Amino acid sequence: MKLLKFGMMLLITSLVFTFLIVAKDLLLPLVIAIAFWYLINLLASGFARLRIGTLVLPRIMCFAASILTFVATISEIVRFIRISLNDLTSVTIDYEANLRALWERLPFAEYLPVEGFIDTVTTRLDLSAILASVAVSFTSLARDSTLIVIYVGFLLFEQGNFSRKLTALINDPQKERRVVGILTQIKGDIQKYISIKFLASATTGILSYILLRNLGVNFAEIWALLIFLLNFIPTIGSIVATIFPSLMALAQSNDGFGLFFTVLIGITSFQVLIGNILEPRITGQSLNLSPVVILFNLALWGAIWGVPGMFLCVPLLIITTIVLAHFPKTRPIAILQSTDGRLNITED
Repeated sequence: MKLLKFGMMLLITSLVFTFLIVAKDLLLPLVIAIAFWYLINLLASGFARLRIGTLVLPRIMCFAASILTFVATISEIVRFIRISLNDLTSVTIDYEANLRALWERLPFAEYLPVEGFIDTVTTRLDLSAILASVAVSFTSLARDSTLIVIYVGFLLFEQGNFSRKLTALINDPQKERRVVGILTQIKGDIQKYISIKFLASATTGILSYILLRNLGVNFAEIWALLIFLLNFIPTIGSIVATIFPSLMALAQSNDGFGLFFTVLIGITSFQVLIGNILEPRITGQSLNLSPVVILFNLALWGAIWGVPGMFLCVPLLIITTIVLAHFPKTRPIAILQSTDGRLNITED
């Protein structure tokens, strides 16, 4: 009997992941729309807390201000990336010449094919692909933008009726309180994660910008933006966000590797201090998620949904951990996903 249950569980799990992969074009816009809807509500809550004396902004004005702020921010980021990519393309030839000069100075240069090395590095320095991926992820897959806007609109329109629908659907006050408790915990934990991650990423981006600006590295603004965005991808994002400014420093320098190592060590120090020491202490205490599970979750959702899945992997892990923790049969899985095995749940 136990073997049969295990086989059924394995089959169901395989079917779920197969469905997630096959239905990617259908599900991903909806998931991103839900994420945008949540962020709009989060911004609206922030506007609602603003006080001008005894005056408080009406709810409708809070949502209008939140939507306008959200749309304007995304539009400005996309415009900035597009302009910066055009500027970067215009100096590629000069950077390639500097790389060739640096390569020829190396004592082992005559034993290695310079053309292959230069072509590889200049290809890596072409940020069009990675920045386009980040922009597409941040603007919710441009080809599905109309569908996502429709989803967000309906979610905003329907959210006022959610409580009534939940009551009618469950029709049991005790079960309803349990479901509301789960949803409240999910909302609170995701809000903690977004707040902590935003603060950590913004701090890393600002410090990196100051460093790059003082060192005279070109396109310091776009590297700071790239560091801010990629830091929302656990571990891998930080590594990628460190490599590209360092390569830029190497390409623009014509007097050796000093600038390259200064940028590499400087940004790595910021990433380690903020991302590997300060942030885990705060996030671990707030969310209680195992770093190993986060990395596995990153690889899993990256394989299923690509770059958008990497951005969404931690919120999705938070949701699954909380839901699994509230059911006795799945609670052991939630314990394995936690840092210390302790779960913050309401007893049945």
